Amino acid sequence: MWGLPKPRYANCNASESSEETELFVNIGGVRQVLHGDVLNRFPETRLAELVNCASRNVDTVSSLCDDYDPGKGEFYFDRDPDAFKCIIELYYFGEIHMKRGICPICFIKEMEFWKIDISFLDECCKSNLTEKEEELAEIADKVKLILDDMDGEPTANRWERWQKFLWKLMEKPESSLPARTIAIVSFFFILISSVVMCMGTIPDLQVEDAEGNRVEHPTLDSIETACIGWFTVEYFLRLISSPNKVHFALSFMNIIDFMAIMPFYVVLTLTYLGTAVMELANVQQAVQALRIMRIARIFKLARHSSGLQTLTFALKSSFKELGLLLMYMGVGIFVFSALGYTMEQSHPETLFKSIPQSFWWAIITMTTVGYGDIYPKTTLGRCNAAISFLCGVIAIALPIHPIINNFVIYYNKQRVLETAAKHELELMELQSNEGAARKASEKSRTSSCSGVWDNTMRASLSDTYIPLLADSHRTRFQSVK
Repeated sequence: MWGLPKPRYANCNASESSEETELFVNIGGVRQVLHGDVLNRFPETRLAELVNCASRNVDTVSSLCDDYDPGKGEFYFDRDPDAFKCIIELYYFGEIHMKRGICPICFIKEMEFWKIDISFLDECCKSNLTEKEEELAEIADKVKLILDDMDGEPTANRWERWQKFLWKLMEKPESSLPARTIAIVSFFFILISSVVMCMGTIPDLQVEDAEGNRVEHPTLDSIETACIGWFTVEYFLRLISSPNKVHFALSFMNIIDFMAIMPFYVVLTLTYLGTAVMELANVQQAVQALRIMRIARIFKLARHSSGLQTLTFALKSSFKELGLLLMYMGVGIFVFSALGYTMEQSHPETLFKSIPQSFWWAIITMTTVGYGDIYPKTTLGRCNAAISFLCGVIAIALPIHPIINNFVIYYNKQRVLETAAKHELELMELQSNEGAARKASEKSRTSSCSGVWDNTMRASLSDTYIPLLADSHRTRFQSVK
């Protein structure tokens, strides 16, 4: 048995009898003695109502606790004793702190059971609760997506069903074997297109056109055209099947896809129609500039790589650290380039002609690249260089740990969300099977036994189960089965 000491003050609003009342409670097998004057500080709570309950008949007591032993005068509650240690702090300190290791969502259910308002929860614990609620919302969204993949809307027409099937085929490789095959083929087309773009710049593989200009080999040009054809068909199929066309067009990865195919058609247009509008030299310059944009295709790999997507989100969440890095490097580059110019300008063979020209030296020195095209020749200049690259190493190393930490946190969070979504579906399937078995066996049970079993299950679910989805989605899951 454990308990908290009785405070030396008394509640002026409570009666003298309640101040002297000792309440014996058993919380999940842990016995504790509480005092009436302490509990009456918050008269609207369940424990205060139990203290002020004058007539301890069976109906009144059963509405406030799970069981009561008249011989010992002990009230039994089938609750978590660790959570109750936090709950009882309200009566002594006026606020509640959740202990580490307690689920915030389950703790809120404990507060609701003891009739304690959430406003008594400390602010730091509320932030933890908000994070857990957001995590549960993400799990619910993943479960909804899985349910949507399992079965579409029953009222959808043929075009909507075909659109949904095409969207799953082009956008969700995990939905079926054909979708996975299309994703693999698209991945290889991206690699082939990138390799062809690189090989097209090799002089030995280029040919001369009628005007003597070096152009890509016709074979490589044909492979390039085939890849662009695949990317174009893929993009428009995904656009047609997208449930939200505006969101699809403005998505970053879809903008990358559009930028990967757009230069080909612009170059084609300029080649055959541009000469009638502008000079041939200007057309060729525009074509060369647009061909450089083909490097955007390599970013299409992020669509098929969860690791690249995780790295992208980690960098997005590390903007503050990256901004600090740029600020430190900017200040260091300005300071050390100015010092380098000042220390080297008196040397007759100085390479530091001006402070802006010294920026290049400061950048390659602080990043430890050191091309050697510009370097100090005086003793003070070399000391300045040594200090600059030491400061550069320190400045670059500072944000590495937060970026890696964000990467690990996001990666682990995605794994937890996927696992939790699968467990939620398994639990829904288990409950569906139990519900069907219960309905099938109701005819063979007696009404009294059936009532006891149903009440037990209902109490268990109310204490331990956290519903993530609305009843409509659960009905859809049962219909899918």
